[in-house]
Amino acid sequence: MKNSEFKHAIDKSSIPTVNILGVEIAAIDMDWLLKFTEKHIKDLKGDYICVSNVHTTVTAFENPEYRDVQNGGILAIPDGGPLSSVGRKRGAENMSRTTGPSYMEEILKISEEKGYSHFFYGSTKETLDKLKDRLQKDHPGIRIAGMMSPPFRQLGEEEDREITDKINETTPDYVWVALGAPKQEKWMAAHQGKVNALMVGVGAAFDYYAGNIKRAPKWMQKANLEWLYRLLQDPKRLFTRYLVTNTKFIWHAVIRGK
Repeated sequence: MKNSEFKHAIDKSSIPTVNILGVEIAAIDMDWLLKFTEKHIKDLKGDYICVSNVHTTVTAFENPEYRDVQNGGILAIPDGGPLSSVGRKRGAENMSRTTGPSYMEEILKISEEKGYSHFFYGSTKETLDKLKDRLQKDHPGIRIAGMMSPPFRQLGEEEDREITDKINETTPDYVWVALGAPKQEKWMAAHQGKVNALMVGVGAAFDYYAGNIKRAPKWMQKANLEWLYRLLQDPKRLFTRYLVTNTKFIWHAVIRGK
């Protein structure tokens, strides 16, 4: 799954991390992340960033192969509030919640000034069309290298190679990947060193930006209650996941200190 021959261009030991359930979560905040990626964007081509939350971290704890994927990129950022809370209790005083959708928005804001180009991979064509309209309205000078909604099935080798070639032909700086976890992280790991851009797995960010789903109010985000807002929006799909994974996280990470 992971490209074992890939070598990071940046020394990962220079990145502060906290081990939570076996995942090396970056002990950072948004300001640190923006400065880091701005400084190293050229060196980060071919690498990927995981946007980690309670669900992905518990999944990684229980699945060594997925844990390798989470740890195999240049960064696993603390999207979930509980991760940064645990990190601070373990000594990472400056660690704070750094969400994928917020990071994407912050990068989009400075893209015209920096000259960044973007490829959006995932979701549906309808969502991508809405996303494009919103991007062009909010950021008139933005460089959209391309957008692609892949088939909702496993791709054959030749089909996958054609998609990789299409992405690389557009020479983006960022490839935003919205396939949902754990699929998006596995996709990025499989394409590490093959896609010539920084890949970031951003989950529901396309839906948020396109207006399909409303994000929680800022006060709920700051209070680590965005999960509750999402639960109220989609209780049938998320109730069991949150009940099971949150309970496991509290037991293993908070009580047992794993």
